[in-house]
Amino acid sequence: MPKFLVIQTAFTGDVVLATALIEQLQQFHPQSDIDFLLRKGNEGLLEGHPFIKKLWVWDKQKNKTQNLLKLAFEIRKAHYTHVINVHRFATSGLITFLSGAKSKAGFDKNPFSFCYTKKVRHIISEPYSANFVHETERNQMLIADITTKEAAFPKLYPQAKDYEKVKHLKNKLYVCISPASVWFTKQFPMEKWVSLIDMIPAAYNIYLLGGPSDSELAREIKNKSSHAGLSDLCGQLSYMQSVAMIQDAAMNYTNDSAPLHFASAIDAPVTAFSGNFLFSS
Repeated sequence: MPKFLVIQTAFTGDVVLATALIEQLQQFHPQSDIDFLLRKGNEGLLEGHPFIKKLWVWDKQKNKTQNLLKLAFEIRKAHYTHVINVHRFATSGLITFLSGAKSKAGFDKNPFSFCYTKKVRHIISEPYSANFVHETERNQMLIADITTKEAAFPKLYPQAKDYEKVKHLKNKLYVCISPASVWFTKQFPMEKWVSLIDMIPAAYNIYLLGGPSDSELAREIKNKSSHAGLSDLCGQLSYMQSVAMIQDAAMNYTNDSAPLHFASAIDAPVTAFSGNFLFSS
Protein backbone atom coordinates (compact mmCIF):
# COMPACT_ATOMS: atom_id res chain seq x y z
CA MET A 1 0.00 0.00 0.00
CA PRO A 2 1.36 3.49 -0.83
CA LYS A 3 2.71 5.68 1.94
CA PHE A 4 2.93 9.36 0.99
CA LEU A 5 5.02 12.29 2.19
CA VAL A 6 4.23 15.78 0.89
CA ILE A 7 6.97 18.39 1.41
CA GLN A 8 6.34 22.16 1.46
CA THR A 9 8.70 24.08 3.76
CA ALA A 10 8.07 27.53 2.23
CA PHE A 11 5.71 30.24 3.44
CA THR A 12 2.26 29.94 5.02
CA GLY A 13 0.26 30.53 1.84
CA ASP A 14 2.32 27.92 0.00
CA VAL A 15 1.41 25.33 2.63
CA VAL A 16 -2.29 26.17 2.27
CA LEU A 17 -2.10 25.73 -1.51
CA ALA A 18 -0.32 22.39 -1.06
CA THR A 19 -3.32 21.05 0.90
CA ALA A 20 -4.98 20.50 -2.49
CA LEU A 21 -2.58 17.57 -2.92
CA ILE A 22 -3.75 16.06 0.35
CA GLU A 23 -7.36 16.23 -0.82
CA GLN A 24 -6.52 14.40 -4.06
CA LEU A 25 -4.33 11.74 -2.44
CA GLN A 26 -7.04 11.04 0.12
CA GLN A 27 -9.70 10.74 -2.58
CA PHE A 28 -7.75 8.35 -4.78
CA HIS A 29 -5.84 6.45 -2.07
CA PRO A 30 -8.17 6.56 0.97
CA GLN A 31 -6.51 3.64 2.78
CA SER A 32 -2.98 5.04 2.51
CA ASP A 33 -1.02 7.07 5.06
CA ILE A 34 -0.44 10.71 4.11
CA ASP A 35 2.21 12.68 6.01
CA PHE A 36 3.34 16.29 5.57
CA LEU A 37 6.61 18.14 6.17
CA LEU A 38 6.60 21.91 6.80
CA ARG A 39 8.71 24.56 8.52
CA LYS A 40 8.37 25.32 12.23
CA GLY A 41 5.80 28.06 12.72
CA ASN A 42 3.37 26.69 10.16
CA GLU A 43 2.40 23.50 11.97
CA GLY A 44 -0.73 25.10 13.41
CA LEU A 45 -2.23 25.11 9.91
CA LEU A 46 -2.39 21.33 9.72
CA GLU A 47 -2.65 20.16 13.33
CA GLY A 48 -5.79 18.06 13.64
CA HIS A 49 -6.09 17.69 9.84
CA PRO A 50 -8.35 14.65 9.29
CA PHE A 51 -6.28 13.22 6.41
CA ILE A 52 -2.75 13.70 7.75
CA LYS A 53 -1.36 10.89 9.89
CA LYS A 54 1.96 12.49 10.86
CA LEU A 55 3.16 16.07 10.69
CA TRP A 56 6.92 16.54 10.35
CA VAL A 57 8.24 19.94 11.49
CA TRP A 58 11.62 21.35 10.48
CA ASP A 59 13.08 24.08 12.71
CA LYS A 60 14.93 26.43 10.33
CA GLN A 61 15.78 29.00 13.00
CA LYS A 62 17.91 26.95 15.40
CA ASN A 63 20.64 24.47 14.36
CA LYS A 64 19.21 24.50 10.85
CA THR A 65 21.64 22.08 9.20
CA GLN A 66 21.78 19.70 12.16
CA ASN A 67 17.99 19.58 12.35
CA LEU A 68 17.77 19.06 8.60
CA LEU A 69 20.08 16.02 8.60
CA LYS A 70 18.41 14.51 11.66
CA LEU A 71 15.01 14.97 10.05
CA ALA A 72 16.18 13.50 6.74
CA PHE A 73 17.35 10.28 8.37
CA GLU A 74 14.21 9.98 10.50
CA ILE A 75 12.14 10.34 7.32
CA ARG A 76 14.26 7.65 5.65
CA LYS A 77 13.38 5.26 8.50
CA ALA A 78 9.66 5.92 7.87
CA HIS A 79 9.91 3.98 4.56
CA TYR A 80 7.79 6.17 2.29
CA THR A 81 6.86 4.76 -1.09
CA HIS A 82 6.11 8.22 -2.54
CA VAL A 83 7.70 11.58 -1.72
CA ILE A 84 6.06 14.59 -3.40
CA ASN A 85 8.30 17.65 -3.02
CA VAL A 86 6.51 20.89 -3.87
CA HIS A 87 9.42 22.99 -2.58
CA ARG A 88 12.04 24.06 -5.13
CA PHE A 89 15.16 24.52 -3.02
CA ALA A 90 18.11 22.31 -2.12
CA THR A 91 17.19 21.59 1.49
CA SER A 92 13.94 19.81 0.62
CA GLY A 93 15.69 18.20 -2.35
CA LEU A 94 18.24 16.65 -0.02
CA ILE A 95 15.48 15.20 2.15
CA THR A 96 13.85 13.76 -0.97
CA PHE A 97 17.18 12.34 -2.16
CA LEU A 98 17.87 10.65 1.19
CA SER A 99 14.29 9.43 1.71
CA GLY A 100 14.79 6.08 -0.02
CA ALA A 101 11.36 6.36 -1.60
CA LYS A 102 10.89 4.45 -4.82
CA SER A 103 8.82 7.31 -6.27
CA LYS A 104 10.19 10.85 -5.93
CA ALA A 105 8.30 13.70 -7.63
CA GLY A 106 9.29 17.35 -7.75
CA PHE A 107 10.08 20.38 -9.88
CA ASP A 108 13.05 20.70 -12.20
CA LYS A 109 14.29 23.88 -10.47
CA ASN A 110 15.31 21.91 -7.38
CA PRO A 111 19.09 21.25 -7.39
CA PHE A 112 18.38 17.62 -6.41
CA SER A 113 15.91 17.06 -9.24
CA PHE A 114 18.42 14.64 -10.79
CA CYS A 115 17.24 12.06 -8.26
CA TYR A 116 13.52 12.45 -9.05
CA THR A 117 11.66 9.65 -10.78
CA LYS A 118 9.13 12.27 -11.92
CA LYS A 119 10.34 15.76 -12.75
CA VAL A 120 7.94 18.56 -13.71
CA ARG A 121 9.00 21.80 -15.35
CA HIS A 122 8.32 24.75 -13.04
CA ILE A 123 6.96 27.75 -14.92
CA ILE A 124 5.51 30.86 -13.27
CA SER A 125 3.03 32.31 -15.74
CA GLU A 126 1.79 35.89 -15.90
CA PRO A 127 -1.62 36.61 -14.26
CA TYR A 128 -4.48 36.77 -16.76
CA SER A 129 -2.30 35.42 -19.57
CA ALA A 130 -3.77 32.88 -21.98
CA ASN A 131 -1.56 30.10 -20.63
CA PHE A 132 -1.88 31.01 -16.94
CA VAL A 133 -1.35 28.05 -14.60
CA HIS A 134 -2.40 28.37 -10.96
CA GLU A 135 -0.02 26.98 -8.33
CA THR A 136 -2.49 24.25 -7.37
CA GLU A 137 -2.63 23.16 -11.02
CA ARG A 138 1.16 23.15 -11.25
CA ASN A 139 1.44 21.14 -8.03
CA GLN A 140 -1.17 18.69 -9.29
CA MET A 141 1.14 17.74 -12.17
CA LEU A 142 3.35 16.03 -9.60
CA ILE A 143 0.65 13.49 -8.76
CA ALA A 144 -1.39 13.41 -11.99
CA ASP A 145 -0.17 9.88 -12.77
CA ILE A 146 -1.52 8.49 -9.47
CA THR A 147 -4.68 10.63 -9.16
CA THR A 148 -6.03 12.85 -11.94
CA LYS A 149 -4.99 15.82 -14.05
CA GLU A 150 -7.62 18.04 -12.40
CA ALA A 151 -6.46 19.93 -9.30
CA ALA A 152 -8.54 19.89 -6.14
CA PHE A 153 -9.24 23.01 -4.10
CA PRO A 154 -7.08 23.67 -1.03
CA LYS A 155 -8.89 23.01 2.21
CA LEU A 156 -8.34 23.83 5.87
CA TYR A 157 -10.06 22.26 8.86
CA PRO A 158 -10.50 24.50 11.94
CA GLN A 159 -11.30 22.52 15.07
CA ALA A 160 -14.07 23.05 17.61
CA LYS A 161 -11.62 24.80 19.98
CA ASP A 162 -10.82 27.35 17.27
CA TYR A 163 -14.48 28.26 16.75
CA GLU A 164 -15.03 28.43 20.51
CA LYS A 165 -12.10 30.85 20.94
CA VAL A 166 -13.61 33.44 18.56
CA LYS A 167 -17.32 32.83 19.24
CA HIS A 168 -17.68 35.98 21.34
CA LEU A 169 -16.44 38.12 18.45
CA LYS A 170 -19.29 37.07 16.18
CA ASN A 171 -22.19 38.72 17.99
CA LYS A 172 -22.96 41.01 15.03
CA LEU A 173 -22.13 41.35 11.34
CA TYR A 174 -18.42 41.82 10.81
CA VAL A 175 -15.67 42.26 8.24
CA CYS A 176 -12.10 40.94 8.51
CA ILE A 177 -9.12 42.86 7.14
CA SER A 178 -5.58 41.44 6.94
CA PRO A 179 -3.53 44.54 6.05
CA ALA A 180 0.04 43.19 6.08
CA SER A 181 2.08 40.97 3.77
CA VAL A 182 5.45 39.22 3.91
CA TRP A 183 6.13 40.91 0.57
CA PHE A 184 5.94 44.67 0.95
CA THR A 185 5.48 45.10 -2.82
CA LYS A 186 2.18 43.22 -2.54
CA GLN A 187 0.93 45.28 0.39
CA PHE A 188 -1.99 47.67 -0.07
CA PRO A 189 -0.93 51.15 1.19
CA MET A 190 -1.86 51.98 4.77
CA GLU A 191 -3.77 55.12 3.76
CA LYS A 192 -5.88 53.06 1.34
CA TRP A 193 -6.81 50.63 4.12
CA VAL A 194 -7.94 53.55 6.27
CA SER A 195 -10.07 54.92 3.44
CA LEU A 196 -11.66 51.52 2.85
CA ILE A 197 -12.38 50.98 6.53
CA ASP A 198 -14.03 54.38 6.90
CA MET A 199 -16.39 53.56 4.01
CA ILE A 200 -17.70 50.40 5.70
CA PRO A 201 -21.10 50.99 7.35
CA ALA A 202 -21.19 51.39 11.14
CA ALA A 203 -23.47 48.34 11.38
CA TYR A 204 -20.40 46.16 10.88
CA ASN A 205 -17.61 45.40 13.30
CA ILE A 206 -14.19 45.34 11.65
CA TYR A 207 -11.36 43.08 12.82
CA LEU A 208 -7.74 43.57 11.81
CA LEU A 209 -6.04 40.16 11.57
CA GLY A 210 -2.35 39.29 11.47
CA GLY A 211 0.64 38.13 13.47
CA PRO A 212 2.58 39.95 16.19
CA SER A 213 4.86 41.55 13.57
CA ASP A 214 1.80 43.21 12.00
CA SER A 215 0.78 45.01 15.20
CA GLU A 216 2.55 48.28 14.40
CA LEU A 217 0.77 48.61 11.05
CA ALA A 218 -2.56 47.68 12.64
CA ARG A 219 -2.12 50.29 15.40
CA GLU A 220 -1.37 52.96 12.83
CA ILE A 221 -4.47 52.04 10.83
CA LYS A 222 -6.63 52.02 13.95
CA ASN A 223 -5.31 55.41 15.10
CA LYS A 224 -6.05 57.01 11.74
CA SER A 225 -9.47 55.44 11.18
CA SER A 226 -12.72 56.99 12.40
CA HIS A 227 -14.68 53.70 12.38
CA ALA A 228 -16.07 53.07 15.87
CA GLY A 229 -16.30 49.30 15.38
CA LEU A 230 -12.65 48.73 14.44
CA SER A 231 -10.67 46.27 16.61
CA ASP A 232 -7.04 45.15 16.35
CA LEU A 233 -6.60 41.37 16.79
CA CYS A 234 -3.06 41.13 15.40
CA GLY A 235 -0.99 38.70 17.44
CA GLN A 236 -4.00 37.52 19.46
CA LEU A 237 -5.24 34.62 17.31
CA SER A 238 -3.62 31.47 15.98
CA TYR A 239 -3.72 30.67 12.27
CA MET A 240 -6.76 28.44 12.63
CA GLN A 241 -8.57 30.83 14.95
CA SER A 242 -8.09 33.47 12.26
CA VAL A 243 -9.48 31.00 9.71
CA ALA A 244 -12.51 30.48 11.97
CA MET A 245 -13.06 34.25 11.98
CA ILE A 246 -12.61 34.57 8.23
CA GLN A 247 -15.13 31.80 7.58
CA ASP A 248 -18.16 33.73 8.88
CA ALA A 249 -17.17 37.26 7.85
CA ALA A 250 -19.49 39.20 5.56
CA MET A 251 -16.35 40.04 3.56
CA ASN A 252 -12.62 39.51 3.95
CA TYR A 253 -10.16 42.09 2.60
CA THR A 254 -6.53 41.11 2.20
CA ASN A 255 -3.40 41.47 0.13
CA ASP A 256 -2.28 38.70 -2.22
CA SER A 257 -1.00 36.79 0.81
CA ALA A 258 -1.78 33.90 3.14
CA PRO A 259 -5.21 35.18 4.36
CA LEU A 260 -6.39 35.16 0.74
CA HIS A 261 -5.62 31.43 0.65
CA PHE A 262 -7.22 30.96 4.08
CA ALA A 263 -10.48 32.36 2.71
CA SER A 264 -10.31 30.26 -0.45
CA ALA A 265 -9.63 27.11 1.56
CA ILE A 266 -12.91 27.50 3.49
CA ASP A 267 -14.96 29.00 0.64
CA ALA A 268 -15.34 32.38 2.36
CA PRO A 269 -15.98 35.66 0.49
CA VAL A 270 -12.75 37.54 -0.16
CA THR A 271 -11.45 40.61 -1.94
CA ALA A 272 -7.67 40.82 -2.40
CA PHE A 273 -5.39 43.64 -3.51
CA SER A 274 -2.04 43.02 -5.19
CA GLY A 275 -0.27 45.92 -6.89
CA ASN A 276 -2.60 47.01 -9.67
CA PHE A 277 -4.74 43.87 -9.47
CA LEU A 278 -8.01 43.34 -7.57
CA PHE A 279 -9.30 39.82 -6.94
CA SER A 280 -12.75 39.01 -5.56
CA SER A 281 -14.67 35.80 -4.90
